[in-house]
Amino acid sequence: MSSKIEIIRRPSNERGNADHGWLKSFHTWSFGSYHDSSVPRYGSLRVLNEDRVQPTTGFDPHPHQEYEIFSYIVDGELQHKDSMGNKEIIHRGEIQFTSAGTGIQHSEYNVHKSLWVHFIQIWVKPNQSKLKPSYTTKKWSDNDKLNKLCLLIDDIKNSNENTIGIHASLSMYASILESNKSVKHIFTRPKGYIHLIMRSGYEIKNGGKLQIGDVILEEGDGAFIKSNKDNNEILIENIGLINVEFLLFDLE
Repeated sequence: MSSKIEIIRRPSNERGNADHGWLKSFHTWSFGSYHDSSVPRYGSLRVLNEDRVQPTTGFDPHPHQEYEIFSYIVDGELQHKDSMGNKEIIHRGEIQFTSAGTGIQHSEYNVHKSLWVHFIQIWVKPNQSKLKPSYTTKKWSDNDKLNKLCLLIDDIKNSNENTIGIHASLSMYASILESNKSVKHIFTRPKGYIHLIMRSGYEIKNGGKLQIGDVILEEGDGAFIKSNKDNNEILIENIGLINVEFLLFDLE
């Protein structure tokens, strides 16, 4: 008898939470001063931070190495500058991707005079070390994601002109689901993670809701998913009254 697909909710209110005034951040995994050994690293995923940065502030230049680091812009705009000479302002629908490799320095600022920027920053451990640092950006429209799973990031061995390649056995999809709509996903790897973005700000009770099997997610929640060769398909349904936006990871 085959085992069922396993889905474990990661409640939003159990994430790490840092409020620095200019920065409001939620951490799915241990990060900075937040440490929770009960939530282990998951495959190659190391960091998933949901950040909001105040206008005209941001992160001063700081170093990274041996990580694939990317930011998914939810609302607002974020300026990226790095030691490779890249300087760019990215907006909603865009991903800024840095393969830090042997080492880079970069800064991230909200240069808008009045609007906060809301973005998801993700760190993935690459399957190779001492890579040459590289940088890329790509944009997708809301329509690309509407009531479907849109592949954004894929293993560099499989990526094409429509995706960003990553040095890891990982794929990341995004979707915007209307009320009462659903999408299906068949996992190609043993692990999955879903993050329901906090599009409604901090008013969770008025926010969107997803149902995955018997598990219901509210905005800010995540779900760990363990699949197997006999049970590797999930149905993701928007059971709330408003549109929802979420990220789905399929990984080793």
